[in-house]
Amino acid sequence: MWTMFDERYAQLPVFRGLSKEQIDHIEPLFQLCRFSKNTPVFQQGQPAQYFYILLKGDVEIRYKPYDGPPLTVAHIEPGSVFGWSSVLGRDTYSSAAVSTARSEAYCICFEDLRQMYRLHPGTGDILLERLAGVIAERIRSTHAKVLSLIKEGL
Repeated sequence: MWTMFDERYAQLPVFRGLSKEQIDHIEPLFQLCRFSKNTPVFQQGQPAQYFYILLKGDVEIRYKPYDGPPLTVAHIEPGSVFGWSSVLGRDTYSSAAVSTARSEAYCICFEDLRQMYRLHPGTGDILLERLAGVIAERIRSTHAKVLSLIKEGL
């Protein structure tokens, strides 16, 4: 039987369908983070240590090219993952994330995820496969957004 605490995890798309045992492996990794409106979650170029699962609110992903103003390349909705530069093994975040409304997210330290993967590789494989799917979809949607911005500039 799921507890209320477990049900919150189970309802997130990235965790849907995981067993109670698998949730128990992942649960200790989560830290609840709260952000006020117009608060940076992380800055472009900052060390990439965490990835986030948005629970409430809205977050914008902004990319600042060296020769222009910041561009909003994605809007993150509840249930979505962001800050995945850490999951990809990058040293720094390639974009900034800004909470555009009062928001709550679970933040997960990538090093903690790596340790969980070593202890529970089956659970880790499922979680990484789901994260890969989310990241691949975001790359496709970001590509379309950047293409649209380029066309607008023409």
